[in-house]
Amino acid sequence: MTTRMGRRQLLALAGRGLGSAVVLSVMGGLRPAVARAAGDPLPAVLPPLPYAYEALEPFIDTQTMMLHHTRHHAALVTGLNNALSPYPELQAQSLGDMLANLDDLPAAIRTAVRNNGGGHMNHSIFWATMAPSGAGGGGEPVGALATAITVQFGSAGYLKSLINAAGASRFGSGWTWLACDSAGKLYVYSTPNQDSTYMSGHTSLLGIDVWEHAYYLRYNNRRADYLNAWWNVVNWSAVNARYETALR
Repeated sequence: MTTRMGRRQLLALAGRGLGSAVVLSVMGGLRPAVARAAGDPLPAVLPPLPYAYEALEPFIDTQTMMLHHTRHHAALVTGLNNALSPYPELQAQSLGDMLANLDDLPAAIRTAVRNNGGGHMNHSIFWATMAPSGAGGGGEPVGALATAITVQFGSAGYLKSLINAAGASRFGSGWTWLACDSAGKLYVYSTPNQDSTYMSGHTSLLGIDVWEHAYYLRYNNRRADYLNAWWNVVNWSAVNARYETALR
């Protein structure tokens, strides 16, 4: 599911001189049927963070990181494994395939896989695409992704503004995404709750968690401040690696 922008917002985007491709991307148009299969082998395990809980200070505080990883993400892993345990034949699938083909799952576990599996996938990407500021985090896009961003959006700054706007306008809880299709076309949109971009046939490149538990201790209700600060810890090298993998 994508955030739909109003006519005034779309006209404003078109007025930036970046053409209809950007508008279609923001609206989630031109989707392929499936995304590249992704996900660690099942049963799911809580991935260790590639940095210490305090490493993203002052942009994301230590207590939030600890609770977010050890409580919220861990609960999603448990929920996913509990849902799949009666269906050992499903263990051979990747989580990305499951999320891209939810209607093929038994009805009894479809919602649990959507919520817990989507949440596990989303959080695993979230941790892996951040790094301490100045030690891999922050800066500007690199590699093939940097080229694609310039071609499609004009600048990284404009791309960030679109991702921030999608996250700020997400009512309630969810995620704001940069995703791509198998041809390398980039998409910006938000999803509700723990919905995954794989459900729309896209590969997640980076996602910012806009559930309140991701930012409330430091930012309270100032979601926009959190979104602006998050770019200080984005790991563009990791995001570019995801992009290049999606193109293979």
